Amino acid sequence: MKVSKYMEGVCAVVAALLMIAASGFGSTRTNSKKIEFTTDSKDAKESVAQIVNNIETFQFGPHVAALAKKAVDADPNFAFGYYLMATTANSPAEAKPFADKAVELAKKASDGERRYIEAVLLTRAQKLDEALPIFLDLAKQYPDDRMVQMLLGQVYTNKGKLDEAKAAFERAIQIDGSTPRVYTFLGNIELLRGDYGKARESFNKSLAKQVKDSAPFGPNYGLAYAHIYQGDIKSALKQLEAYEAEYRRSPQQQNFPAVFIWNSIARVNLESGKAEEAIKAYQSGYDTIPGSNLDDVQKKTWLGRLHHGKARALAKMGKRDEAWKEAELIKKMIEEGGKEGEQYWPAYHYLAGYLKLEAGDYAKAIEHLKQADQTDPFQKLLLARAYEKTGDSVNAQKLYREITEYNQLTIERALAFPEAKKKLKA
Repeated sequence: MKVSKYMEGVCAVVAALLMIAASGFGSTRTNSKKIEFTTDSKDAKESVAQIVNNIETFQFGPHVAALAKKAVDADPNFAFGYYLMATTANSPAEAKPFADKAVELAKKASDGERRYIEAVLLTRAQKLDEALPIFLDLAKQYPDDRMVQMLLGQVYTNKGKLDEAKAAFERAIQIDGSTPRVYTFLGNIELLRGDYGKARESFNKSLAKQVKDSAPFGPNYGLAYAHIYQGDIKSALKQLEAYEAEYRRSPQQQNFPAVFIWNSIARVNLESGKAEEAIKAYQSGYDTIPGSNLDDVQKKTWLGRLHHGKARALAKMGKRDEAWKEAELIKKMIEEGGKEGEQYWPAYHYLAGYLKLEAGDYAKAIEHLKQADQTDPFQKLLLARAYEKTGDSVNAQKLYREITEYNQLTIERALAFPEAKKKLKA
């Protein structure tokens, strides 16, 4: 029941979309240094070109899925069109038949198109070691293909090879540096390196190239993360609040309400000692939900997140009985959710562990936090704190190290990394 569960879903869709972006649609010339896509349909090409432009300029939404469908309607044998249908689908189950169709049709497509689709699907399946050689070979064969360089940069970043990632993104800029997305990726590399000044330079370059009303997540959150890493909480909150105002004015608000930004504001406030402000922000976030176009399941999930956040804030304020009332309410919601509710048990254990940690019951905190999300760096930080309180420095140091090695840029990493890094030096 934490905000990042929504963001994971958003990022999964966005990441899949980002993998198709290029400076232009593949050429059909036989001597081309770009991948050739197998379609003679002008409408299909134009649809993909529009998708590319939307992705490169952070303009996401249902219209992108509609463009993908238009490409397939224009050419039912277009492998890349079906691949786009898969990446813009609402769920993995909905995406699978389109992905299967793309793979089937790719057997008759150009070699570059077939191998590119194969490599991207491997990347989405987190089989980076299998995808990387294909992208490297494609980069040699098609040196002017920007999308290959963009994928190389992403794969290298995910593998922690930051120098190679930066070189790929810089090559993409040489091919076409007019759109904002690539500068966000460069900023992310500098965040991972710990050069927050350079990171801000790249994020600001990205924002300088943004399309009006696009309200891009990446550079705005990147700037907030940079401030958090440097302990400048006031500037981080100012950045997130400005982004919320921009997002609220943009068409993105129609696709999904600004609740995730409010929850980030709440978490930064909470972990910097401003519990009352955190509760206000959690409530402001939830206030965007009832009138939104989210379905009933999503609305109920966000209600659970409101109670989850309030419980943690109340615990910070020393109001333990009130905090546990919120926790028990969440437990009841999970139990009443039946099989669908089971996915939220780790979130309950995160909350129970948080409350026990605040109450000084470190053994119980460990018991709960070991059942929480072990991929979440902030939840690892809580467990490390609990271990340290019980004198178990070995397990605490192990977790601190794992947190510093985590290379996914999330609000959880931003909140956990500075303390973990400091503790490793101690």
